[in-house]
Amino acid sequence: MRILFLGDVMGRAGRAAIARHVPELRSSLSLDFVVVNGENASAGMGLSAAHASDLLEAGVDCLTLGDHAFDQRDMLQFIETEPRVLRPINYAKTAPGKGSRLFDAPGGRKVLVAQVLGNVFMKRAFEDPFSQIDAVLKAAPMGGVAQAVIVDIHAEATSEKMAMGHWCDGRASLVVGTHTHVPTGDAQILDKGTAYMTDAGMCGDYDSVIGMDKLEPMTRFITGMAKGRFSPALGEATISGVYIETDDKTGRASRAVPIRVGGRLAPSLP
Repeated sequence: MRILFLGDVMGRAGRAAIARHVPELRSSLSLDFVVVNGENASAGMGLSAAHASDLLEAGVDCLTLGDHAFDQRDMLQFIETEPRVLRPINYAKTAPGKGSRLFDAPGGRKVLVAQVLGNVFMKRAFEDPFSQIDAVLKAAPMGGVAQAVIVDIHAEATSEKMAMGHWCDGRASLVVGTHTHVPTGDAQILDKGTAYMTDAGMCGDYDSVIGMDKLEPMTRFITGMAKGRFSPALGEATISGVYIETDDKTGRASRAVPIRVGGRLAPSLP
C-alpha cells in the first residue's frame, strides 16, 4: 500500500497548500491512503467543521487532531457525525468522537489509524499513551484485521515519540510524530518493520515561528511581554510529512521517505 502522512496544517496558507498539492500527489504517487493532522488549520487554533470539510474534499482520507482538538467549538458536534476525523484516544473519556478507526482502502483493504497524546512537557497529564495505544493495536492486529496501521503521536518530547515508535515496532506500519511543527531528518524503518519519523513537520509558511507570523513571537521572546495576538503566517506554505510503502500481507513498511513540496523548504520527493 502507498500511504502519505502530512503534518500539522497551519492556518489559511496550510489549507491552500493541501488543496493544491494533495490531489497532485495522489496522482503522481498512486496513493492509496492519505492522513493529515489538521488541528491548527483554523487560524492556528483547532479545526472548524467547515475547514475539516475543505481538507477532506481535497482528497484527505483521515484527519487527526491533537491537544487543540476542540478549540473550535463546532468540532464537538461535527466529530460525532464525521468518522474521518479522529481526536486522541487518551483524551477525556467524556470527549466526543473516536481516537482510532478502521478505514476502507482500495481493493478491499483496511487501514487502522490511531492518534495518541504524549504526556512529557504537555500542559496537562493525559492517560498513559502507551497502554492506550497497546489496547488499540491488540484489537486490530497488523497483517490480520488491518493491512496497514498508522499511529500519530502528538507530543512535545522527541524521546517520548521515539519510545512510542519502538513500543509499536512490528505492530504498526508507521509511527509518526506531530505537534512541534518542525520536520525531523530521521525517517527510517525500525528493526521489526515499522516506519518511523519523529516529527512530520507542518503544512504551513516556514517563513515564520512554527507557523505564526514572526513579529509577535519575537517580541515576546525579546521583551517578555505580549504586544498582540498570534496570527498564522500567510506566505506560500510547504507541505511536509512522510511517504511510506507497505506489504499488504504483513503490514510492514518497505520504504519511508520524507515529503516536502512547495514553499521555502528544499523539496524532498520519492
